[in-house]
Amino acid sequence: MPTSSAQVPRVALIGVSLMMSDHFREAVSPRRRGMTCREDPARARRRDQCPEGARAWRRFDLPRLVWQDRRRGTIPRGAAMITGPEAWLGREMERSTEWIRSLSPRAIIELDAAIDGLKQRGLAWPHFGRSDFPLPTFSRDLSSVLHELEEGRGFVLLRGIPVDRYTEGELKSLYWGLGAHLGAARYQNVQGELIGEVRDENRLYGEVKEMSMDAKLGRSSRSKARSSGPLRFHTDRCDVVSLLCVRKARAGGLSRIVSAASVSNTILARRPDLHAALYQDYWRSRQGEEAGGEHKTFAMPVFAVHEGKLTTQYSRTFVEAAQKLPGVPRLSPAQEEALDLHAAVCEELAFTMELQPGDLQLLNNHVIYHSRTAYEDDDGPDRDRLLLRLWLAPPNSRALPPGFEVLWGTTAPGVPRGGIAQPATAG
Repeated sequence: MPTSSAQVPRVALIGVSLMMSDHFREAVSPRRRGMTCREDPARARRRDQCPEGARAWRRFDLPRLVWQDRRRGTIPRGAAMITGPEAWLGREMERSTEWIRSLSPRAIIELDAAIDGLKQRGLAWPHFGRSDFPLPTFSRDLSSVLHELEEGRGFVLLRGIPVDRYTEGELKSLYWGLGAHLGAARYQNVQGELIGEVRDENRLYGEVKEMSMDAKLGRSSRSKARSSGPLRFHTDRCDVVSLLCVRKARAGGLSRIVSAASVSNTILARRPDLHAALYQDYWRSRQGEEAGGEHKTFAMPVFAVHEGKLTTQYSRTFVEAAQKLPGVPRLSPAQEEALDLHAAVCEELAFTMELQPGDLQLLNNHVIYHSRTAYEDDDGPDRDRLLLRLWLAPPNSRALPPGFEVLWGTTAPGVPRGGIAQPATAG
């Protein structure tokens, strides 16, 4: 049973900051030049080697000064700023186009050929896999996309999918085939949805106020996403979320993203006390949006560090919903203030993009927050804003911090995980 967010986790000192410890850097094993011993430097010098069984790192991989939460991974204490490519700023991305990858004529030819091959064999989504959708050269570009998502900025925009030339069924098969080259599709709700249609369902069906299974929790996050209203910054329940723009809105509906690493850096610089609070447990509600499991709530931090990587999981909607339930530990004033600052910094650092028809946006949910502005649709049939959504578990996903299995099913890297549990498979 997770401890209350008010409890202080047991900790153990396990490393030293690159910025603070020349002493630690001196303990270099002659047998592994360029590597630095994890064990005590004096012992390493006495033995003239890294002791057997002691883990070693390359110098540039030395950990920051961290305190290890035995349940959750590591909590920075006096940590240095994150300086990798994932720590970008919105104003930098506005001046850059490096994150846009336009499809080549050859890639489009391969997509057309793959669709023709499906039709000849009578196949359609979701009843085919990667081998049924060959992309001889474009698949190498998609492998590069996966690397950028996990080891780079954490987001990519593929531009130029000719959405107008396909029927609705062909387009979904194309999207499914592309997704098969990027990872395993995950369920997005208890109804078994694999390709979601993100549109204003209020416009199509009248006002739709889909409630959570527990009425006290209010409208479900799914209902909010399928309206024309704005969405707050959040992460989804998958390693990678992809959105294919079929039609854009008449006005609004802009996509906004922000680097979780830069949000962490900014909060650490301004309020290190609140930065530490975001590594504490925040109780969240499942909002009745998944089957199985007797626990309606679970506890996870907003930030955690594992194997040298910052990982985030954040949806304030689910935190607020949990606070309405009896028996759930109340947020401390510091935790409330930390969430407020987190939201403000997200707004401050965000990067806004307008998706065009044929754009495919891919985001790593462990390092990127996303949101959406409100929008207005054009009148008339087939003129409303429409995005197709896939949740994916890529083969190069990171190991998740201990304790994250309560949401993801497993913390193991590179395996199918995440998504919404289904009634037939629920435990």
